[in-house]
Amino acid sequence: MTLQHDQIPEIALQWHRAGKGVALATVVQTWGSAPRPVGSQLVVSGDAEIMGSVSGGCVESAVVAEALDRLADGTCTILEFGVSDDDAFAVGLACGGTIRILVEPIGSGQGLPKGLLDEIVSARGERRALAVETDTKTWERRVLDYAERAAAFDGDRSGFDETGDRFLWVSNPPLRLVVVGAVHITQPLAEMARLTGYDVTIVDPREAFASESRFPDQRLVHDWPDAALRAHGIDHRTAVVTLTHDPKLDDPAIATALRSNPFYIGCLGSKRTHGKRVSRLSEQGFSEAEIARIDAPVGSDIGAKSPAEIAVSVMAQLTERLRRPSSRPGLMSADAAA
Repeated sequence: MTLQHDQIPEIALQWHRAGKGVALATVVQTWGSAPRPVGSQLVVSGDAEIMGSVSGGCVESAVVAEALDRLADGTCTILEFGVSDDDAFAVGLACGGTIRILVEPIGSGQGLPKGLLDEIVSARGERRALAVETDTKTWERRVLDYAERAAAFDGDRSGFDETGDRFLWVSNPPLRLVVVGAVHITQPLAEMARLTGYDVTIVDPREAFASESRFPDQRLVHDWPDAALRAHGIDHRTAVVTLTHDPKLDDPAIATALRSNPFYIGCLGSKRTHGKRVSRLSEQGFSEAEIARIDAPVGSDIGAKSPAEIAVSVMAQLTERLRRPSSRPGLMSADAAA
């Protein structure tokens, strides 16, 4: 379930439809160790209701006051706050810095058009990547899709262009993790992933393994893995991990994932086991470059032994592949070949 603080556009639209008047505040630039990254948002209603956050609390009250003023006159503005060392320490930072925040009313004046907010919310509901580029000189806006800014979407990276005038706000679909195999490692992995913000699905046709008693409050699917993955859908915000050690279950899932665009494919098994897996996939017609996208043995090499430790290693590697797209094995293989 997506938490409210991750549904800022949806809440903004809800409040706007209720006739409350809405302004949106977006972090457009900040210091290196900020509590909220660029692209983070706060929505403010005309009744001074708020949802979301643009800092650790040190500038929110000033942003809310500015947002109410922008609702009154229909203009947009970029606020700049110089955070002192003392203030920075109070919100958990090692040193001070600067934070810049775009404040724009919705549906009036220079602000974000209501129709564009409708499009943003629709795209999120359809798991469609979308970005809004705002010219902060003219306040004109245009919508960009994944193909136009793939690197920004892959890196989940909002920010200004080289001119410093056009700000790109990236809206990616929520993160998802599909785990094939309701095994002992899956139990801590599913919990860790959910705490990290992933929508988790566990796939295993063996109902004795994928049972509610073993995986309370988790989404369980008892279909064959390839059918389950096709029904689930795989996109650039999806990770797939196979853990059964059984080629009859793992291989169909891996093949389906390789035909799609997940940002991570991790497979349990030793190097010897993976060598056999590579041979089977080659026989199915997958190229060397396609197979190179697989992380196997799964997880970062931290010497993990217990199920929980292996789960930690998987989450560490998965996070690196998400946040550092250049680390993804298919890309590294392509670079080496070049």
